[in-house]
Amino acid sequence: MATSEPRATDGEQDPNSANLRPPSARFLQKNNSLEEKGRLAGQKNLLSCDNSDRDSRFRRTETDFSNLYARDLLPAKNGEEPTMQFLLEVVDILTNYVKKTFDRSTKVLDFHHPHQLLEGMEGFNLELSDQPESLEQILVDCRDTLKYGVRTGHPRFFNQLSSGLDIIGLAGEWLTSTANTNMFTYEIAPVFVLMEQLTLKKMREMIGWPGGEGDGLFSPGGAISNMYSVMIARYKYFPEVKTKGMSAAPRLVLFTSEHSHYSIKKAGAALGFGTDNVILLSTDERGRVIPADLEAKILDVKQKGYVPLFVNATAGSTVYGAFDPINEIADICEKYNLWLHVDGAWGGGLLMSRKHRHKLNGVERANSVTWNPHKMMGVPLQCSAILVREKGILAGCNSMCAGYLFQPDKQYDVTYDTGDKAIQCGRHVDIFKFWLMWKAKGTIGFEQHIDKCLDLSQYLYNKINNREGFQMVFDGVPQHTNVCFWYIPPSLRGMSDSEERREKLHRVAPKIKAMMMESGTTMVGYQPQGNKVNFFRMVVSNLAATQSDIDFLIDEIERLGQDL
Repeated sequence: MATSEPRATDGEQDPNSANLRPPSARFLQKNNSLEEKGRLAGQKNLLSCDNSDRDSRFRRTETDFSNLYARDLLPAKNGEEPTMQFLLEVVDILTNYVKKTFDRSTKVLDFHHPHQLLEGMEGFNLELSDQPESLEQILVDCRDTLKYGVRTGHPRFFNQLSSGLDIIGLAGEWLTSTANTNMFTYEIAPVFVLMEQLTLKKMREMIGWPGGEGDGLFSPGGAISNMYSVMIARYKYFPEVKTKGMSAAPRLVLFTSEHSHYSIKKAGAALGFGTDNVILLSTDERGRVIPADLEAKILDVKQKGYVPLFVNATAGSTVYGAFDPINEIADICEKYNLWLHVDGAWGGGLLMSRKHRHKLNGVERANSVTWNPHKMMGVPLQCSAILVREKGILAGCNSMCAGYLFQPDKQYDVTYDTGDKAIQCGRHVDIFKFWLMWKAKGTIGFEQHIDKCLDLSQYLYNKINNREGFQMVFDGVPQHTNVCFWYIPPSLRGMSDSEERREKLHRVAPKIKAMMMESGTTMVGYQPQGNKVNFFRMVVSNLAATQSDIDFLIDEIERLGQDL
């Protein structure tokens, strides 16, 4: 139970004590002072309307939604009242979900198999119908969609690199959806476009590029950001490929760690390089690229008559959380004139931390960087940036000059029309929630978030290192919040190392994970890696997690695995 958890002893606010009351009339009055300040002089201030009128419009009333349909909502005539009542019901669903998400007595998930959900659960039916369904059913669908999903903001959800539920970010996402605009031109997204440019400049400053100069944009995830980097590198060295295709270039080769994200290989396939031309680099026992292997493989490629083009250095690998030695890799890239990209999708957030940013030493020498605030920084999905040191190369690579969107004779500075440098046309507004969180937390708030998560991972490492029944996948303190370990059930502890033992150990993590999901108590990931059998990969990125949640996870693994 949430009430039984020990209070934080380091001055932190208890994550379970968040006040989720709806804003009161007093709060609204306090903040509706725009007219008094004269900011809207000569105009009627829409925020200063009569409070009694506001109270009546924002008060939930008994409404029979069984006889109301989407056609009865705005813009329908007399649609304001049913619209307000419907939205207030939705807000109630959402705020209840938020409160329960932070309640440790609530399950992380209510697991059902795909066939069960497809067959329908207690009035929840995924099938689409020809005739409209009532708003009552729509509200049931909203509740059940959340009920049968996974609470990724729960303090005991450790399954993915992206987790947590930031209230400011959530508010930003609601506002973004309400605005419902597109990022391709300043004329339809003026504030969002400026927010994006200012935020990207700040991120480039943190990378270390002088004056924050360069370029960038937010993309639909780290895989696409990484693909941008490969496209830009190809355009830099072989611009004729844009018009003539890959036949205009020699056989080009990309290099990336054997532990890197699979998106580099996907980019090679999607962009016409071919996966055979994505060369995997050997790593040390901690999962970090061995620079000598990179140079040897560059020389081998050149000897075959192929052209080395691009090197990806990973800052925080997906499984081990490893940081490649960027400076040593940069030396080799400069020596052979290769494009250096740093995939900091997972580890880029550490640039916010004075204590941990040294793990990305040399990142300022990169030509491009991927950085996903929706991972280590807790921004709601999706929020990923591709950052480029050379200004103008994004537009050069991707511009198609669509006349119906990017007219050069608009009444404003058209350099703020960012859409032509993206491979998308329609581009979701991913910036506002991030900008709003940065405003609310400050840089110092993100630093505290990151430092706390890394401290928790250190606590976990200290707790299980040399603990009976646990074995670390590699020696030494993890570089990131990834803590990789095997749980060894009592039945396997006396067995000598053999293929039989390996096969049995390989089945342990999946069985424990399945029981976790069936009971709904917690979630943590597992996977094999190279010749290593399945092991648990624990990651911490949720600000709500505490040492008691780490303790619970370990106790739960022992409880579920005791008899395997």
